[in-house]
Amino acid sequence: MAEQGTVVRSSGSVYGVRTATGALVDCRVKGNFRLKGIRSTNPVAVGDIVKFDVRSDGTAYITEILERKNYIVRKASNLSKQSHILAANLDLCFLVVTISHPVTATTFIDRFLAAAEAYRVPVVLVFNKVDLYNEAERDELEYLTALYESIGYKCLHTSAVGGSGVEQLKAAMQGKVSLLAGNSGVGKSSLVNAVAPEIAARVGEISKTHDTGMHTTTYTEMFEFMPGSYIVDTPGVKGFGTYDMEVEEISHYFVEFFELSKDCKYGNCTHTHEPGCAVLAALERGELAPSRYQSYLSMLEDKEEGKYRESQ
Repeated sequence: MAEQGTVVRSSGSVYGVRTATGALVDCRVKGNFRLKGIRSTNPVAVGDIVKFDVRSDGTAYITEILERKNYIVRKASNLSKQSHILAANLDLCFLVVTISHPVTATTFIDRFLAAAEAYRVPVVLVFNKVDLYNEAERDELEYLTALYESIGYKCLHTSAVGGSGVEQLKAAMQGKVSLLAGNSGVGKSSLVNAVAPEIAARVGEISKTHDTGMHTTTYTEMFEFMPGSYIVDTPGVKGFGTYDMEVEEISHYFVEFFELSKDCKYGNCTHTHEPGCAVLAALERGELAPSRYQSYLSMLEDKEEGKYRESQ
């Protein structure tokens, strides 16, 4: 009889599945097990709710994946046409960014947010290292916080070292399945350590193994750090893959553009040159952040270049 559980660990070939009773069962997938509609290097991801059968010899095989509410994906490193699903059924993704030490580019933030919209993953922006900012950097922090909150993204200010904002971060994670992402150097591991020291120690052990070359791209684990609260640790999540977005879809994932575009004269408006474009009019009136518009253009350029390259 099939049992059901949540995938809490993936090492590429073996999946740790936690059942409702708390038991952890190591499961495999059959070679012909593939999801319809997703060209992926891995059929099962951490966070998936699955059904599995335990055979008479004690081996367990996943037989079905229940429908995902969302998933997070990146390009597979070796096959540009395929994706690698990092985690599924996330409640929140915390994107850790810094105004300085190092600088996180707004283009990176906006690309990440657009891809998160595409995959239906809610994002909270965590501005870390606020204790290190000078006056000009604090002004920039206030400006970006106001900008992103005005379009509907919650922002937190934290200092993993000083401890400020850590309780708010922990409260935002309570009762949720969360993923922390961000460029290297922004202090993700310090924040995990501040929120859940016991996980940080475990993640550190895994990272050390990865540095020696063990399955760097495949090992992902979900840790419970408060009752019903989980952190998904995925080594090397720098950004979401946006490779399968069509050019005309990109503006849909810039939430404020999508709202404005209902008033565009043309239904297929690219918001770059068309007469009667509501997005360009808002930009002209100063109601749209120029940095957001620049990020949008940079994503469009990527797509155009990609098309050109593929046609060679």
